[in-house]
Amino acid sequence: MWRNREAVAPAESLPPSPAPTPSARPAWVLAGSSAPEPIGRLQEHYNNLCMAKSQKINPFILLVLQGVDEEIENGLEGITLNIAGNNRLIPVERVTGEDFQILSRVLKNPYINGLDVRYNLLSDVGAYYAAKLLQKQYNLIYLNLMFNDIGPEGGELIANALHKNKILKYLRMTGNKIENEGGMFFAAMLQINSSLEKLDLGDCDLEESTVHLSHMLKENHCLVELHMSKHGIRNGGIKQLCDALFLNKSLRYLDVSCNKITCDGMVFLADVLKSNTTLEVIDLSFNRIETAGAKYLSETLISHNRSLKALSVVSNNIEGEGLIALSQSVKTNLTLSNIYIWGNKFDEATCVEYSELIQMGCLKPDNTDVEPYVVDGRVYLAEVSHGLKKHYYWTPSYGEACSHSANAGFSFVPVGQHL
Repeated sequence: MWRNREAVAPAESLPPSPAPTPSARPAWVLAGSSAPEPIGRLQEHYNNLCMAKSQKINPFILLVLQGVDEEIENGLEGITLNIAGNNRLIPVERVTGEDFQILSRVLKNPYINGLDVRYNLLSDVGAYYAAKLLQKQYNLIYLNLMFNDIGPEGGELIANALHKNKILKYLRMTGNKIENEGGMFFAAMLQINSSLEKLDLGDCDLEESTVHLSHMLKENHCLVELHMSKHGIRNGGIKQLCDALFLNKSLRYLDVSCNKITCDGMVFLADVLKSNTTLEVIDLSFNRIETAGAKYLSETLISHNRSLKALSVVSNNIEGEGLIALSQSVKTNLTLSNIYIWGNKFDEATCVEYSELIQMGCLKPDNTDVEPYVVDGRVYLAEVSHGLKKHYYWTPSYGEACSHSANAGFSFVPVGQHL
């Protein structure tokens, strides 16, 4: 079950947490208490702030700010500051928590409304300054903090900052090991926050998170996208989520990939899909729903549901009978336009069925992850690089980074200009 620190009340009765008391603040907290300076060119402003704070200038940040200055001069607005630490095209000096203290002060700029600092070294130090940034709000609607070594304490700071924030629409915490302790604060926050629309808590070392997150879904009517991959969800957990989805009327994209859900869990999901009319995208990839689970879903999609648009059952140990049942769903249900099936057990009948689906125009080639080919008169299926979130952990160095066919899930549920 979820671990609670002795001084923290359970999530159900958790009030908005007060700011940390001065006595508990380490030195890095006190360092950023002064007000931001007036802004000019971002590059110059960052350089001046580093000199004033005797902080080493990060050349990577300086280079990115130079490019943003040029975009602003060209009249662009709604700019996302992209300081991703996994950029392979230019030299990268990864951003530390101390670097982020300075960077956060540069962001008081009306032209910037997004910040991507994925794969850096922010830690809980950077999380503190991210929380301060969210408290000041500015224009930030998109914040990507994925894989920044943020722990439970940093997660708590960010979640508490969102209690009153009314600007942020999309937050990615992916890969930060905030654990159950930090996750509890996000569940509590979502019962209060009425502006956040997309939240990614995938791969955050949360276990049995469905107790608190399902309770949140009953109360929250703003969230449209929730990622819960690698949460260790079992059939009991998916039942709790489905019970909440009978009441929730806002969630459109549910990601429960890479969990431990079996065919029994599909009984609950199939049942809620008979009445839920808001869910448009469900990602069940890398579970174990098998043939029986696929048949439960297909029966509902054929006879009841007319709102689901995309379904991924990649790598679920589904055999031919279950895959053909799902193909019948696509053929009968005109709303279900995207289906992803690679990594299951294809027999010849399955290959023929999906080949015919594509040839008949019932399934567009861009809307699935398989492509038929023929050898010696027999039809086979090959994998193509399409899916709900192919670029979830990375973006390509060339070509279109946010193509619809590779990231269809994000395209179905956009927030402003950000996927």
